[in-house]
Amino acid sequence: MLKASTCVATAALLFNSAAGVVEPPTPFGPVPSARQLQWHDLEFCGFLHFSINTFTDQEWGFGDESEALFNPADFDADQIVRTAAAAGMKALVLTCKHHDGFCLWPSKFTEHSVKRSPWKNGQGDVVKEIADACRRHGVKFGIYLSPWDRNRADYGRPEYITYFRNQLRELLTNYGPIFEVWLDGANGGDGFYGGAREMRKIDRKTYYDWPNTWKLIRELQPDACIWSDGGPDVRWAGNEIGRANQTCWETLNAADFAPGEADEKRLSSGDRPGTDWVPPDCDVSIRPGWFYHAKEDGKVKSADNLVDIYFNSVGRGASLLLNVPPDRRGKIHENDIRALTEFRRKLDTLFMRNLASDARITASNVRGNNARFTVGNVLDDRRQTYWATDDSVTNAELVLEFKRPATFNVVRLREFLPLGQRIEAFALDAWQVDSWVEFGKGTSIGNCRLMRTRSLTTEKIRLRILRSAACPAVSEFGVFAEERSDHFGGVRN
Repeated sequence: MLKASTCVATAALLFNSAAGVVEPPTPFGPVPSARQLQWHDLEFCGFLHFSINTFTDQEWGFGDESEALFNPADFDADQIVRTAAAAGMKALVLTCKHHDGFCLWPSKFTEHSVKRSPWKNGQGDVVKEIADACRRHGVKFGIYLSPWDRNRADYGRPEYITYFRNQLRELLTNYGPIFEVWLDGANGGDGFYGGAREMRKIDRKTYYDWPNTWKLIRELQPDACIWSDGGPDVRWAGNEIGRANQTCWETLNAADFAPGEADEKRLSSGDRPGTDWVPPDCDVSIRPGWFYHAKEDGKVKSADNLVDIYFNSVGRGASLLLNVPPDRRGKIHENDIRALTEFRRKLDTLFMRNLASDARITASNVRGNNARFTVGNVLDDRRQTYWATDDSVTNAELVLEFKRPATFNVVRLREFLPLGQRIEAFALDAWQVDSWVEFGKGTSIGNCRLMRTRSLTTEKIRLRILRSAACPAVSEFGVFAEERSDHFGGVRN
């Protein structure tokens, strides 16, 4: 039998709150840093692959491309960033230098950059224009700087590390706040290398001296998250299709990984227990390729496909990093804009109304019967508040009771991340006629868990916490109706 704990703090709760201080739960395992919590709040970000490859119709440049090829016909940073913002992207990561070594800013340390191009008579700076546009449109700005450089004669030698850090310093000091530094794992192979045209291999674990490079980033941009295969702040999800595993822990044994060293299965799932908080980032392109190719104009992912990707990334506790490559004009193509616009409409329609906001909610236990941890916190649309149970209670229930039967097909759950990832198994039930019928179950929740089901009409929905490593701390229990044809018979999680 459930103890009644309504979403409005009762007189009893207020009395108990005044009678004595009830301490919050002790954090469990690794917990996110302040910069990681800010990153978690973003959830949906954009990738901009734009460089010399855009004009050579290649994915990976060899490093010998002429700077004269870079000449966007009508570069429009505001159109690019405005499109991203309208799609709901809260941040953008720009490929400032890809593996070919061509720099989108006039670096002092190489001639292989926009300063040798005809674009704006060599006076242009793509990085500055995108960074400034991001500030105008309220979008955070991040940088991608490939550690591999197929153009540099000194790549593979100790002096290249000085060059790489000099470039990093330029990007981290001249373009305002940086939210993320993206360090690709593709390092070493054949290249131009200043005319040597040879194969070069490096030891990915030792050559770059990553600890000191990371130290430089921390000094220059302390709020920036560092992305690589295994962190230290954000990890790769193990694939480039925008999908995390159904069981996806925010934690990882980070010492087992290095940039370019990837165990794709583990990265997709994380480690439980894990030694470090290193949440996954799911990168995927809206097109088959990462750079713009005119032949792919008819192969842009549909809005429905993008919604599925959203559920398989953000809906599994990860972040979605969707690549939208500018074309040779220096703009986002109209086909991409159409797909993004419809994608945004579908998500806005889905999350416009939380059916749970009008429901009565009860819990089997409230921590210390204290108003600070009341069950109503899961309905207030604030991640800073949460419902928690007594320390001894690791199996608990929440029940939503609607004023009138409600029809839904999506449930959203969130844990209170500053206390760590605690819940290890849960189930969802709907009241059907005169009994509970299970319609979904899962393991990890973390930052966000979206559960899809066939459309159900019910008077009550129940969340059962089946297993938790410490008393649960839940910040949201939301219920929504997705606009779609119900063509599947079970749960898609």
